[in-house]
Amino acid sequence: MTEKLFKLSEKGTTVKTEILAGITTFATMAYILAVNVNILADAGLERGAVFVATALAAVIGTVAMALLANMPLALAPGMGLNAFFAYTVVLGMGFTPQFALAAVFVEGVIFVVLSKTGLRTKLFNTIPLTLKYAVGAGIGLFIILIGLGNAGVVISSPATFVTIGNLKEAAPALALIGVAITAVLVIKKVKGALLIGIFATWGSGILAQLLGWYAVDPAAGAYDLIPSALVSLPPSIAPTFGLFVDGFSEIFVDSGSILSFISVLTAFLFVDIFDTLGTLAGVASKAKMLDDKGELPRAEEAFLADSIATTAGAVLGTSTTTTYIESAAGVQEGGRTGLTAMVTAGLFLVSLLLSPLFLAIPAFATATALVVVGLFMLEPIRHVNLEDMEELIPLGITIVTMPFFYSISTGLAFGLITYVVVKAAAGKFKDISVLMWVLSAVFLVQLVFGYH
Repeated sequence: MTEKLFKLSEKGTTVKTEILAGITTFATMAYILAVNVNILADAGLERGAVFVATALAAVIGTVAMALLANMPLALAPGMGLNAFFAYTVVLGMGFTPQFALAAVFVEGVIFVVLSKTGLRTKLFNTIPLTLKYAVGAGIGLFIILIGLGNAGVVISSPATFVTIGNLKEAAPALALIGVAITAVLVIKKVKGALLIGIFATWGSGILAQLLGWYAVDPAAGAYDLIPSALVSLPPSIAPTFGLFVDGFSEIFVDSGSILSFISVLTAFLFVDIFDTLGTLAGVASKAKMLDDKGELPRAEEAFLADSIATTAGAVLGTSTTTTYIESAAGVQEGGRTGLTAMVTAGLFLVSLLLSPLFLAIPAFATATALVVVGLFMLEPIRHVNLEDMEELIPLGITIVTMPFFYSISTGLAFGLITYVVVKAAAGKFKDISVLMWVLSAVFLVQLVFGYH
């Protein structure tokens, strides 16, 4: 049955290889179970419910990828997209988590339609390559700032806006040590480096708590680092399940809310398009799944799986679910079919029993993953000609405004508008698609009138 379903012989792989690849993929991306909880909890969502929603969204999306596309790709709530959800839409713009979940749900439905019609790839192709690189790099800097801020390494300052935190305190000190440990593991190409870095930092925190350096103070956000158990039944998902429905009542309050919803939805759409297509292209190339024309067979099925995962994730109560570049680790181990993805999904399902473990991991430990992943996301800008001012200016504006304004959508808005202005000033109207004109106009109106 396995052979018939996943065509192992045709893909030149075996059951043993696929199982090892699936375990490897899970090890490299399981950090999201802790990171997503800490990020979405900041937005006001209940931690236990978010943990379950994160794991189940990963299971649904990864199984869909396995069965629909037969690809060794795993999905989970995406980094950057969860930060946009929590720190821009909820904490920045002042909307409720329900509103943000409604936007994620609509995004998923739109993507189902676009995936079925083949328009998702065409939409991606209309966006200038420079902005595609800029969005990833800008999100990278943004989540680095979030990680360092959550750990207390970066704090606010009336005199200089931000400054370095007190490194005599356990949380910021251990976070920096954890980043160093993770960086070394990444350089040494250790599988599961991010997860190991998180657990090493958390373990150091437990030791610091036992020695009295780390003081438990729930009122100050310093929770007990020692889990009450290792295994238990999953927490209830009731606090987040179906919560998105309540968000629709906030969309049509006034014109500003409608514009804000369009802006939020557009940002979700764009970032997810870039993320998924970039991941598909990179992993497919590494797995030699591209055809003679350099195209990916069953790409539309892969996009459909991604869309289903996003829609299901919103219903469950988590931010946008997307394809993970960490899937490349499983491909490196020889994974070539959906069986790899099924193994990864099975491990995410098992992880539901480990909620006490993942829920006890503090923000200063997950900060290590945020910082290192953020650094990974800076890499694509090397493909841009930085000597060309028409490319450098919109690239730079996009990248710096995301962390400076603490908003992915604001950075994207400034980047799009800047690109259109620069190209128009240079008389290169052919470089500006109709979609770019429309989106720039929408973002301009939203920037002036939409924020609260």
